[in-house]
Amino acid sequence: MKRTFLFLATNLAVVLLLGMIARLLGVDRFLHQSGLNLPSLLIFAAIFGMGGSLISLLMSKWIAKRSVGAQVIEQPQTQTERWLVETVRKQAQVAGIGMPEVALYQSPEPNAFATGANRNAALVAVSTGLLQQMTEDEVEAVLGHEVSHVANGDMVTLSLLQGVLNTFVIVLARVVGYVVDRALSSDNENRRPGIGFMLTSFVMEILFGFLASLVVMGFSRHREFHADAGGARLAGRGKMIAALERLRQLHEPSQLPSQMAAFGINGGLGKGLRKLLMTHPPLEERIAALRQQA
Repeated sequence: MKRTFLFLATNLAVVLLLGMIARLLGVDRFLHQSGLNLPSLLIFAAIFGMGGSLISLLMSKWIAKRSVGAQVIEQPQTQTERWLVETVRKQAQVAGIGMPEVALYQSPEPNAFATGANRNAALVAVSTGLLQQMTEDEVEAVLGHEVSHVANGDMVTLSLLQGVLNTFVIVLARVVGYVVDRALSSDNENRRPGIGFMLTSFVMEILFGFLASLVVMGFSRHREFHADAGGARLAGRGKMIAALERLRQLHEPSQLPSQMAAFGINGGLGKGLRKLLMTHPPLEERIAALRQQA
């Protein structure tokens, strides 16, 4: 319930803020009796498409901490906490990035994730379930996987891709809506776009949004192979394979919020069409890719 409320409240605040910006710039009025103002539409779409993604990226650490209740380890109190912080510190140095914040969150699910807009000030969070159900070597490999996400700049790249696609979805949906509305109208000169425009734009935004999701998820799956390879370099290929094998044995789907799911170690299961919407490739494919490395 807390996650859902935080998600809805955050998105509502972002939409209201972007709406105010669009209104102040005057680009929210891109439809006129005389036609469609494409420059205004492009700016409007960029504000909501790119702006929404960038704001989400900038807020990603704050959202992550509150949505899963992650507690940053400021002063390690136990041997496990000291080991976690020191392991991430060593891996960050090897990867050439700044020391991320290291956090723990309460969850029986074995998972971890990384997030943050700056590769030198990121967050790496580990679930208590991961520590309880994996060996130290396996946890080290998982940490290497997450540090590699940070070093590869995956959070920024995925957000930019999502923003660009969102922008095109908004533009194309409204252009198609305008064309259909005009085609259905008998008075194209003195009529503002009406219900035809709204309904068509709504349907097209869902359709184009689905197609955009396929692209984003495909890119996310591609980046997982790179993060696995990075984890193998930082912790050892055998440890990385062992960690993925353990996840396959545990066979638990990811319960991370959507904002962090793409950068978790465990992406859940998917077959058929559902596989195209998964943020992670099947564990069997990831293990096979690591075994094929020289």
